[in-house]
Amino acid sequence: MLGTNIDTVDRHGARRLPYTGPVTPASDTLLDGTHTVLTPEYVEFRFTLAGVYSRFLAWLLDALLVLVGTGAVLIVLQFAMVVFPGFASAMAIVVYFLIDWGYAIALESVWSGQTVGKRIMGLRVIQESGVRIGFYHAALRNLARPVDRLPLFYLVGGVAAMASRANQRLGDLLAGTIVVRERRLKVPSALGTTGDEGLLADPLFVSRVKRLTTEERELVLSAAVRREELGIEARLRLFSALGARLQDALAMEKPAHLSDEKWALLVATALLPRPARNAGTRSTPPRPPRPSATSASSR
Repeated sequence: MLGTNIDTVDRHGARRLPYTGPVTPASDTLLDGTHTVLTPEYVEFRFTLAGVYSRFLAWLLDALLVLVGTGAVLIVLQFAMVVFPGFASAMAIVVYFLIDWGYAIALESVWSGQTVGKRIMGLRVIQESGVRIGFYHAALRNLARPVDRLPLFYLVGGVAAMASRANQRLGDLLAGTIVVRERRLKVPSALGTTGDEGLLADPLFVSRVKRLTTEERELVLSAAVRREELGIEARLRLFSALGARLQDALAMEKPAHLSDEKWALLVATALLPRPARNAGTRSTPPRPPRPSATSASSR
């Protein structure tokens, strides 16, 4: 789960605002390499922090792509360089930085905190509160890269990451972001055997489920694949809040014979295409109008 904002409804029907913190003390993060976010239901979601080495490898892959892209653009601009030879070096530097910044900012905004290098290495950038990053965070953390790169090969950024409790370089500290590892989760077999195929065959129910927002889909699927990792009390609290929210979002009453958890699993099943119900899935949300996922282990 990419640190979902959990928007709950209390017993009187009043909606509570999405939760964005707090995180656990620094000592826990430092000792076990995880970043923990606590929901309003006191459910902890843990994110495995990416190490400096894996982040460096991801950067090398991205740097190679940026160099290739810069070379391709410079070949196109070769005619202008011949006409204005004095500007050739300056143009090459400007083009490189524009592509470098634009590449990282654009992909991290569109791919929910991932570039090509991060995707290959299984890494993702998220906010410290556990939610996905937007254009603002991607721009802020990447515009600080020139400082992190000083004097060479991200020495300043590497030292800052090793000194930080959450492996944050200066750009991450400025933007309030962290880089986490993704892990592959298996869709529980229960999603294919909910025991209430009648609703799944109801076109009205399925159509309403398909109209759920990206955030709501993320929350339902994340709760479904991680429910076995939760303690009993935390599991009951989470699905109680989720069940109330789904009734509101779908404008449907929960069938009396279904528990809150079964109700949520039924919705999760309707969200998945049939061939995918017994397949593996990454621990990220569906791609938003801006991932999904990153990944977190919860308890």
